[in-house]
Amino acid sequence: MLRITDVDPIRYNLLFERFLNPERVTMPDIDIDFSDLRRDEVIEYVVGKYGRDRVAQIITFGTMAAKGAVRDVGRVMNLPYSEVDRAAKLIPRHLGMTLSEAIEASPELKALAVKRPKTAEPLELAMRVEGMPRHASTHAAGVVISREPLTQYVPLQEGTEQTALTQYPMEHLEAIGPLKMDFLGLRTLSIIERSLQWIREQTGEAVDWMKVPMDDPATYKPLTQGDTTGIFQLESPGMRRVLKELRPSTFEDIISVVALYRPGPMEFIPQYIASKHGEREIEYPHPLLEPLLRDTYGIIVYQEQIMQIASLMAGFSLGEADLLRRAVSKKKREVLDEQRAHFVRGASARVIARTKPTGCTI
Repeated sequence: MLRITDVDPIRYNLLFERFLNPERVTMPDIDIDFSDLRRDEVIEYVVGKYGRDRVAQIITFGTMAAKGAVRDVGRVMNLPYSEVDRAAKLIPRHLGMTLSEAIEASPELKALAVKRPKTAEPLELAMRVEGMPRHASTHAAGVVISREPLTQYVPLQEGTEQTALTQYPMEHLEAIGPLKMDFLGLRTLSIIERSLQWIREQTGEAVDWMKVPMDDPATYKPLTQGDTTGIFQLESPGMRRVLKELRPSTFEDIISVVALYRPGPMEFIPQYIASKHGEREIEYPHPLLEPLLRDTYGIIVYQEQIMQIASLMAGFSLGEADLLRRAVSKKKREVLDEQRAHFVRGASARVIARTKPTGCTI
């Protein structure tokens, strides 16, 4: 109604309680994407409207990863570069790889750690500093806005000319409770703006996105061919392969594939594709869930579906269901255990038997 977005929440089953509800103790995250050429203007506007002492960008700390820790320790110890470089290159290139895991995974690195004192000592010291903050930088999008001067809640430090920088990172700011907004500058939006301008200059016509039909065949054809260079979230090589196999024919297909294409849910992409093309019988974790999961072929893809399932099967209010959704998305084990017990009690009260989940991605 406020025209903050043109997406119809009723059409796509978006729940307001995911944004704000009486059960939620933290402020909602508000993410807004702008043309990357004018993002600074937005921050200037916010500073001007609310006050320089009430607006700040958010600090983020880069930590020492395994390779970086080895190289830094070697530099401090004034060791020969060739020795340090050799040890660092033996650390496998896997996301989240720690030094202790690397030593177990690489026999050559393990041999260096055991047999060569010159290598063993820096490796031992590197393990002690691994994971510690190495440098500070500015969060790519985060901005905090406070009703009172921010110095009442959080220490600040010098940032850019126009905006201070918080000395607390994102997770600690959430605990304190100021409003956080993400102002993200996207190159894609700049390209779209220039394209619209060129169309207007060359044809004299102004394109109205609201009049473009959502089932336009000419739009889906390049998607089915993986021709998606420059299309936000659809241009990586892996995503192109998925689009070729999926052959999207509805807007819901595009939404689903973006939601599925991330660690964890990715394993359900073949199941989703096979179900869409009628090559696999659709299964539901419970018969009651068919109306909620029909559009996603029996797979739980969206966080809103988690909320609807908790409400339908266990009698959660949508506010309570949002707490469960948040626990799932943040992967907080103690909160998940607590919510699991709540869910089981509610489902048992409704005489719903336990069944083995077959299509849960979140």
